Amino acid sequence: MTTTIIARPLTKAEFAPYGTVIEPYDKEEQTSENCFFINKGYACRHHAITQATLDGGDVGFSIFRAKKRELPIALSVMEYHPFGSQAFFSMNGQDYIVVVAQAGEPPRSAADLSVFYAKSHQGVQYDANVWHHPLLALGRDSDFLVIDRINGEGNNCYELAIDDWQVNIEVANEQAEPNTQIAD
Repeated sequence: MTTTIIARPLTKAEFAPYGTVIEPYDKEEQTSENCFFINKGYACRHHAITQATLDGGDVGFSIFRAKKRELPIALSVMEYHPFGSQAFFSMNGQDYIVVVAQAGEPPRSAADLSVFYAKSHQGVQYDANVWHHPLLALGRDSDFLVIDRINGEGNNCYELAIDDWQVNIEVANEQAEPNTQIAD
């Protein structure tokens, strides 16, 4: 039996248990400490939206080239990184799908997964130990700026195959309830 999950919009509040949504502060969030003009007023700095964390190693900047996924997207693997956070930001103005599960024990079924639709202007940073699916690019092959731990000792990527769960991701239309699960 296949389970279909409808992606819901990515919001800071709903994503908070897994990490940080990287986007400018909303008007309500802005303070003189986190949002201020620099460069003689030609730029507004949204300061310290998130911070990379790591246990050993260095913070690295990489580019991942993700292949376009066709809908429905069949999920295949979840992974986590115990020694640091991992951030992704679309470089090609393309939307993408984010699939996560709580840090700690491995997810056991589709019921443990949360699925979000990320707009091209939104990045995400997964906290260390948060389970997540590898990149799911929509529309076309896309480059992502990735900020994570490099050059450290120890295995910083653990994977769990979930092909046999038969989970598909769809994008919500106007009538769909967000993140509903439908057995086919």
